[in-house]
Amino acid sequence: MRSAIFLPLAAFFLGTIVLSKSATAASLGKYEVFGVEDGDMLKLRAGPGIGFNVIVGLPNGTALRVHSCEQTGGTRWCRVSLQRARGLKGFVSWAYLRKL
Repeated sequence: MRSAIFLPLAAFFLGTIVLSKSATAASLGKYEVFGVEDGDMLKLRAGPGIGFNVIVGLPNGTALRVHSCEQTGGTRWCRVSLQRARGLKGFVSWAYLRKL
């Protein structure tokens, strides 16, 4: 009797957890670099913070896919990949991203 009640409840809760994680990841989606001053570029870094190496500079308008974000110190850093070069991945500051 217990297993008849427990198994459906366990399946329901596991499904809820899996779906909520998928929805969170999917909701981040496509963004573009926005608000970088003229003559400057947003730095794509190897890790979430200014202490990590710069991989490449990204000008305003660069399309990115945001995979996840995390707070490090006073800055929210997002793990991204370039829309046109998906193998190029790194971290950028959330403050310079705008939803597409």
